[in-house]
Amino acid sequence: MTGTPLFEIDGLHVAADGNEILKGVDLTIGTGEVHALMGPNGSGKSTLANAILGNPEYEITAGRILYKGTDITSWGPDDRGKAGVFLAFQYPQTVPGVSVINFLRQALSARKGIDLSVLELRLAIMEWMTRLDMDPSFADRYLNEGFSGGEKKRNEILQMAILEPDFAVLDETDSGLDIDALRTVASGVREVQTDRPELGMLVVTHYQRLLDELHPTHVHLIVDGRIVESGGMEIAARLETEGYEAWRAPVPS
Repeated sequence: MTGTPLFEIDGLHVAADGNEILKGVDLTIGTGEVHALMGPNGSGKSTLANAILGNPEYEITAGRILYKGTDITSWGPDDRGKAGVFLAFQYPQTVPGVSVINFLRQALSARKGIDLSVLELRLAIMEWMTRLDMDPSFADRYLNEGFSGGEKKRNEILQMAILEPDFAVLDETDSGLDIDALRTVASGVREVQTDRPELGMLVVTHYQRLLDELHPTHVHLIVDGRIVESGGMEIAARLETEGYEAWRAPVPS
């Protein structure tokens, strides 16, 4: 990778409720690269995703987050989103009274800095719903209200397609999905990649099965708040057979 990286995490320490969770994370993601982050429960995966989003509940105590060479460590979530940083949530929130299409209109208007009409957006949404195998009536339903787990996750991918970010984090998008729903969501991600091959992604997951669908260029293993190994799909394959114990620090006697 040459030139300025798309996204860079430099010596990041993050605390929540006074407890240090990330203990010096370094990560560099280039344009068009797909990086997977794996780790056991409590290792810091979702903490890193929230820190990237700018969630104020997570305090960055040291280190920096750089986006296209600009230090965005102090930026709020709205500024990061407008600049082209996207997070697909593990547990998407329900927003009663706000339809999918109106939510997307507001989000895209903020992202592009122009006031879009519902009609302008509906054409784009309908095209993407066809590509993501979603029912057209979905656009007029209230955001995530009564959605199945698979529908919530496909809606997140729809948002990623419409908002056209340059960098996206998928935080355990496979959580709670059966294998058919997982493949549908992964297919949607690949559709977005087809349109935007320059999109950089960080995919946070427990399972190799999502990586088998998305074929990441890099795989990182995080344990106890630190990235302990980086490489390719061979790391995920080793995890399937050995689990995380091989990378855990021994407990002092």
